[in-house]
Amino acid sequence: MLFKQLFDHETWTYTYLIADPVSKDAILIDPVNTHIEEYIELLKTHGLQLKYSLETHVHADHITASGLLRQRLGAQTGVSGLCGAESADIQIQDSDVFKFADTEQIKVIATPGHTRGSISFLWRDRLFTGDSLLIGGCGRTDFQGGDAGAQYDSITQRLFTLPDETLVYPGHDYQQHWVSSIMQERTTNPRLAGKTREQFIEIMLNLNLPKPRLIDEAVPANRYCGLDEDQRQDAVALRDATLPVRTTTKTEDIARDGVYAASLSGTGAALVAAAKQQIVEIDVAKAKQLLKEGNIVLIDTREESEYAAGHVDGALLVPRGMLEFKIGNMPELADKSKAVLIYCRLGNRSALAAQTLQQLGYTNVLSMAGGFEAWKSNA
Repeated sequence: MLFKQLFDHETWTYTYLIADPVSKDAILIDPVNTHIEEYIELLKTHGLQLKYSLETHVHADHITASGLLRQRLGAQTGVSGLCGAESADIQIQDSDVFKFADTEQIKVIATPGHTRGSISFLWRDRLFTGDSLLIGGCGRTDFQGGDAGAQYDSITQRLFTLPDETLVYPGHDYQQHWVSSIMQERTTNPRLAGKTREQFIEIMLNLNLPKPRLIDEAVPANRYCGLDEDQRQDAVALRDATLPVRTTTKTEDIARDGVYAASLSGTGAALVAAAKQQIVEIDVAKAKQLLKEGNIVLIDTREESEYAAGHVDGALLVPRGMLEFKIGNMPELADKSKAVLIYCRLGNRSALAAQTLQQLGYTNVLSMAGGFEAWKSNA
């Protein structure tokens, strides 16, 4: 087998290539968009065919190359189903197994905490932890739905229970370290070794780290696999039209977090269908009535260019890809019991956004069926 650890000096990001020189199957984990030509040349040099481009989470410090690799090479993109990356081919679930090269497999381990959708990948004796577990540290938990308690549980109950000799390959390192092991991290990691859950949470609450420099650009871009704004709607439409079947195998049949339908097909359409079973949809007439009565927050979850081309008067622009990041800074959404009405173009993104708000504790969330197109038709 061929294994390479690649490094982006700009963002201190590690990307991993796993490939079989016989079958020519290749997988990239956490690719960076500025290295797209390097990846393509590397694959070409070894005569490899990229099968999957996988993400450990939606990154805030760099933009992924996954969407570009799909466009250029036809590779399938995979992101956790909890990350809101609507255009990804595969909405990854805990315990999924990616099979390649006849006998090889990569197992998914859900490790929420750094973000809600953070996952780790286990291949043979090598664990790719993204930002969940770093060498001598761990990812921050103060944005994107981060949860220090969940991170402690993920690391101590899921990762630290792996064999001692399991090699740990992180998503970043800032001290010129390349690899560690489960035993090394469990016994020497200063944030975790000998620390109780409460002590860990206290440490994470007092990191006082600066805001990631690229977060406002990277997070929304990565929810669309790194594609720019002009490419996003086409990518979502193409993905839903082709309805690809999930190519992973689950070791157990789990239905959870309102996305159980995704385990059947992994498509955006399945995610939307699952979300709509968990939320309340209203038609345009009812939406207009509620808006006329007042005391309701109206949110447009489309992209900025769509909003600029036309929107409902009084709507707050909160693109779907930035929802979790922005709502905490919006005084209009400080009261989680207040009525919230969400719309998008056709009612799909708004359904997913409504589901997300419900999961974040909002108790009176509505999605406008048919979206802005229906609104215009009933003007």
